[in-house]
Amino acid sequence: MLQAVIVDDEIKALQSLTWELTNFSDEINVIASFTNPHEALSYLEKNTPDCLFLDIEMPTMDGFQFIRKLTNKNFPVIITTAYHQYALKAIKSQALDYLLKPIDTDDLEETIVKIKKFHSSNFSVENLEMALINYNSKAIHKRITLNTDGKILFLESDEILYAESDGNYSTIFLNDGQKIVLTKKLKEVNELLPSDSFFRIHNSYIINLNKIKEFLKTDGYVVLKSNHKIPVSRQKKSDFLDML
Repeated sequence: MLQAVIVDDEIKALQSLTWELTNFSDEINVIASFTNPHEALSYLEKNTPDCLFLDIEMPTMDGFQFIRKLTNKNFPVIITTAYHQYALKAIKSQALDYLLKPIDTDDLEETIVKIKKFHSSNFSVENLEMALINYNSKAIHKRITLNTDGKILFLESDEILYAESDGNYSTIFLNDGQKIVLTKKLKEVNELLPSDSFFRIHNSYIINLNKIKEFLKTDGYVVLKSNHKIPVSRQKKSDFLDML
């Protein structure tokens, strides 16, 4: 069943929409309603409904300001208003639908169908992504999961040579010469890699310990099997030798 939240400063309008939604009580349930948009924002920071019915004409904060202030936007918004002129602006604000007051039952029924389609589509993308990640995390032979360029990569540890920092980005270098750029800091990448085979040897580098060919103690470098030469920081040298 869909869980709905309603925000409308007019108590009668709020009650009217709640009553209209009872006609679809087997499909949708109102879990919270607010006449104060600030209270609604606080609620939505901690709760994620399946949909939000939002009035546009509110004195302290209009609906478009409300949408901009939302920190959690993982649900469709349906605009409700008595004024036709807001339709185009509602669409530009990426609202799922637009309902004109007084709300017609047939229009509301069509909106509920759209909400269901939204969640069906959402499931096919986001939930599939999570299902793949969860499956990989439970696999006996755990692979490394990386999100990049709108796709999920599953890598074996042995495919990775090293990772290099570039500010808020990181680049992973593979055996076959490929480079994978991630919008993650090296610290975040380090958390994704198994600690038994990867080591952050320098503020800017993580290496695969199984890919080391030699350690140049005097120069403070390791040479990988690929002949990449990676510096070892003084602070990391002792811990690195312990790992070896």
